[in-house]
Amino acid sequence: MSDLETFRAETRDWLETNCPAEMCEPVRDDDDVFWGGRNATFKNEAQKAWFEACVAKGYTVPEWPEAYGGAGLSPVEGKVLKQEMARIKARPPLSSFGIWMLGPALLQFGNEEQKVHYLNQIARGEIRWCQGYSEPGSGSDLVSLQTFGEDKGDHWIVNGQKIWTSYADKADWIFCLVRTDKSDKYRGISFLLFDMESEGVSTKPILLISGNSPFCETFFDNVKVPKHQIVGELNRGWDVAKYLLGHEREMISNMGGGDGSGSLGKAMKPSLGTDAMGRLDEPILRAQLAELDVDALAFKAMAERFMDELKTKKNHPATPNMMKYVGTELNKRRHELVMSAGGSEALEWESEASGGGAKSRDWLRTKANSIEGGTSEVMLNVISKRILELPDG
Repeated sequence: MSDLETFRAETRDWLETNCPAEMCEPVRDDDDVFWGGRNATFKNEAQKAWFEACVAKGYTVPEWPEAYGGAGLSPVEGKVLKQEMARIKARPPLSSFGIWMLGPALLQFGNEEQKVHYLNQIARGEIRWCQGYSEPGSGSDLVSLQTFGEDKGDHWIVNGQKIWTSYADKADWIFCLVRTDKSDKYRGISFLLFDMESEGVSTKPILLISGNSPFCETFFDNVKVPKHQIVGELNRGWDVAKYLLGHEREMISNMGGGDGSGSLGKAMKPSLGTDAMGRLDEPILRAQLAELDVDALAFKAMAERFMDELKTKKNHPATPNMMKYVGTELNKRRHELVMSAGGSEALEWESEASGGGAKSRDWLRTKANSIEGGTSEVMLNVISKRILELPDG
């Protein structure tokens, strides 16, 4: 056997031995997702056992170096692990903005002390992060942000406000864009890390039309941030921010492939019924679902190619914009079809039978997908200029 075939066989054996059957079931509620953090609790023993096994193996961040809590896998080995986890429909052992966004930025821009300190905490699920980017009036035009850090010698005093801060009320720390020089729009922003329990930090949940509230307003009132908690160079935080945004958009785009449970049309057969040939009994909806399934498969193939290019540093800088646009729009289509197939029952909002109106609430939530992480309109502008090289106007 080749080395890669041996690795696949060993990985398959390890997963079958260490992944509890409950961790291969579809995610049903928020408690089925483990986010880690100072105040984290496990839903059950299976979730705890799966997480601890992956931490010990380095599989919460398999391609990170072992010195930073990873398994030190090569990109191709990491791909095999992902394929084998998908084969048994294993849940991620740990969900984390630290893994998806901050970690890659620290690997690229952090100093060695920061990498050893923060990356190991992220890998072990000991610290839960939130992102301090958008502000009222500074969303798509992010470089216009006004949260300001006043230089006090060995620390900054930060004042300002962030908005749409996902899970800020549950996070331990924040990675935050702060203006440290008012004379330069782009080269006057620094990338700071600080504890959400710092004096002067407060949060306020924002209620969405779905009835849920993952987003918050976050306020900074004379927050003290030590100088060593800056990532990258002073006033060059925009470089870090752009790099991190690429990974955020890739993360958001992943929803374009669905929940990994397979064909949406197949899942709808029990509720819609079938004809004599075993097909969905609604021909128009059947065609729309088939088109979605094909587009989702094409998106998965595109995403896999783009990730391979990224790992070999051959990707186009605007690739994340394209993935983000296609992924979020595909996810919106998926939930529109779920609502269409569900009929009047999908409009139900509160009963136990509907899971508290899960279909309608999830459908409403997708409307934010084309806003967060950069609006679809902004993504199309970037694609037209940087990939298609179309002129302005």
